[in-house]
Amino acid sequence: MPTVEVKDVVVHYGLVEALHGVSFTVPAGQIVALVGSNGAGKSTTLKALMGLKKVSSGSIHMDGRRIDGTGSAQRVSMGLALSPEGRRLFPRMTVWENLMVGAHTVGSAAARNRSLEQVCALFPRVQERRNQLAGSLSGGEQQMVAIGRALMSHPQILMLDEPSLGIAPKIVSEIAQAIVRLNRETGISVILVEQNARLALKMAHHAYVFEQGTVIRSGSGQELLQDAFVQKAFLGV
Repeated sequence: MPTVEVKDVVVHYGLVEALHGVSFTVPAGQIVALVGSNGAGKSTTLKALMGLKKVSSGSIHMDGRRIDGTGSAQRVSMGLALSPEGRRLFPRMTVWENLMVGAHTVGSAAARNRSLEQVCALFPRVQERRNQLAGSLSGGEQQMVAIGRALMSHPQILMLDEPSLGIAPKIVSEIAQAIVRLNRETGISVILVEQNARLALKMAHHAYVFEQGTVIRSGSGQELLQDAFVQKAFLGV
């Protein structure tokens, strides 16, 4: 599995600088959380990694290869996948059809079937709801489908943008456990953007705290759970 290195990345929205020299590393096979308040730059960072936002300066490397000049489709082929904030499913397509959208870069039927088996093992509800329209599912079930769709491209690095947003606590726990199990059993690296800092830090091997477009703290998930600043700012302690 590859390592991702983000170094001194700057991203603009028009004339506004949204990321101010962000640097961090995602070691192979680890869950890395990006935490911080809304508007801190976490989602913009994922978009830059996925090629959805142009990097103004700095670099992004994947397993030693510079990728910030490549397009999104090429990055999917290289093993990056994003489950976006808000899920963004096709509501009038079935669950199965939505999953197949994520498999468009997978050449063989056998490979697609293996990915389907992985998704259904991870989220049995997806198998149960396979013929339903995606728009008829609950928010939690839609999130499972969105993550499953990202997994259909057989990624080495899975990026999740706010997977707990608007979902019942019981389902949030179920999804979190599935992500940890996926990482443990397959070695897929996970980059997790999550406003629920306590949940993210419990899941993560390592984490970075964002504030106003820059990284202000880093450490293991457990270290940051005990950090006085993090406790006061994000954990309500």
